[in-house]
Amino acid sequence: MKYMILTLLCCTALLTATAQEKKKTDTLRVNHRTAMDTVIMEDVETGERRKVRITIPGKDEGVITIEKSEKTYEYEKGDKDSGDVKVTVERTRKSHPIYGITFSRIDLGLVKLMDNGSFTLSGNNRDFKYRPGKTVNFGFDLLQAGYRFNDNFRLFLSAGFDWTYIRLREDIDFLENTTPLTWEQSTIDYSKNRLTSTYLRLPLTFELRSKHYSGLGRLRFAFGPEGGFLLKGTQRFKSDELGKQKFKDDYNFTQFRYGAFARFGVGSFGIYAKYYFNDLFENSPNQAGLQTMAFGLTLGF
Repeated sequence: MKYMILTLLCCTALLTATAQEKKKTDTLRVNHRTAMDTVIMEDVETGERRKVRITIPGKDEGVITIEKSEKTYEYEKGDKDSGDVKVTVERTRKSHPIYGITFSRIDLGLVKLMDNGSFTLSGNNRDFKYRPGKTVNFGFDLLQAGYRFNDNFRLFLSAGFDWTYIRLREDIDFLENTTPLTWEQSTIDYSKNRLTSTYLRLPLTFELRSKHYSGLGRLRFAFGPEGGFLLKGTQRFKSDELGKQKFKDDYNFTQFRYGAFARFGVGSFGIYAKYYFNDLFENSPNQAGLQTMAFGLTLGF
């Protein structure tokens, strides 16, 4: 857990600096020594020329007004003695593909076990009593591919890793290479007994975004289905008698899980919730109906 927190803190500094989405700008140079109404403006970086309506004030005034695409922009004029005036015009990028490596949607939250829709464990699942504050979910995305349709909506598929850490209260040992899931009570008093599942997660995200608010960023709402393939299961023990122990097995975790998620945030920070429709374990009739949900904080939309 401490390694997750250190990773999260390191990423916070990086993502906070780059979280605000930068707008594409044109730097245009206009000769103001001629009386103007409609003029040709040239992009000094690309050489692109376009016709706009511009009003140049007198030497004692300091605001240039540009009418472009039925919108009016006002800018401070530069050096009054210069023959040229540099003007910056905001330009919204059109639709375009989204793809590549990322490090975003970093989730850290609490996990709740549900037994056939109830948060109270019953029957054979009573041995799965857990410590709520130490049963957590952690995950992040590393790859993404999709399409941005406009400035307010994008759709993309991403891939990353997701861990669920269940901190058990009971001193139970899960047996490796057994189906259905089998465990036995231990005579050792464990100070730590944690069952972990590691998944490759594949969320399909529909994201709605507001306009950019100065000093705040965008309001974002994202939702969609999420699938995941089991990579491994792990049980870790800690006791005075045996010290730290670690065992690896799939522990009958569901090989492919599927569910849904939702995120809401401002700028780079937000909250998330996810719920998996199928059972936590498979081929284990006594654990039928045992499911998980998670909710918490997310960083980097």
